[in-house]
Amino acid sequence: MAVNMGQDGMVGGDRHGGSYRTTRLSINLNKIALLRNQRDVGYPSVVAAGRTVLEAGADGLTVHPRPDGRHIRHQDVYDLHRLVAMWGSGVELNIEGNPFDTMLPLTLDVLPDQATLVPDAPDANTSDAGWDIDTDGAKLEPAIKQLKDHGIRVSLFMEADPATVAKAASVGADRVELYTGPYAGAFATDRHAAVLSRYADAAAAADQAGLGVNAGHDLTLENTPALKAAIPFIDEVSIGHAFTADALWIGLPAAVAAYRASLRK
Repeated sequence: MAVNMGQDGMVGGDRHGGSYRTTRLSINLNKIALLRNQRDVGYPSVVAAGRTVLEAGADGLTVHPRPDGRHIRHQDVYDLHRLVAMWGSGVELNIEGNPFDTMLPLTLDVLPDQATLVPDAPDANTSDAGWDIDTDGAKLEPAIKQLKDHGIRVSLFMEADPATVAKAASVGADRVELYTGPYAGAFATDRHAAVLSRYADAAAAADQAGLGVNAGHDLTLENTPALKAAIPFIDEVSIGHAFTADALWIGLPAAVAAYRASLRK
């Protein structure tokens, strides 16, 4: 896919298939929970943070409960599900995790709007690789079917590989979430245009296979606009680490406004 530098250094390109759409902003609350867990005093409240960002205009909440409970705990998931259910108006809850640890039974109990399946090991520091459908597809299919049978949209965390990303459709996924760590690492370097072109091609391949396209990991106020410009049909981004860091300086509501603006540039 040809990628061109546009106004203000933005990267744009020829679009394959998907049309421009408003991209939903889901705020990942893991880092709020991590801060809370440093002391046994119950604050900052994950639910209060969720309420604040929704009041500020976020489109949804993302949580990634890990088996060791180092940040989001199971009770947080239930509490946030109640918050989102009370909110209505199209706000969504997205639960991320490896379906082969404790994530699947929790998700089937809570019934969120979306489940994002990631291949993390239990002791992983963060999500840093996507699924290999050739290797993992057969064991993913039953989990995906269970989730979809309960009305849950399923997204698979995938590398931005145009040759393989569309394989997510073959195991029943509804969407892919492009792992944007490598994109963030290349941002503002001489590799930026080439890496962004690969992401645009991967998104186009997913779109042509009938998959929705989400994106997440290391997205910031600086690098999100170029990604959106190159992939105008991104359905959703989930942002947590950089969002929380920005909110330390400008506050949660202002951070929501800033990230929403970054998706409209």
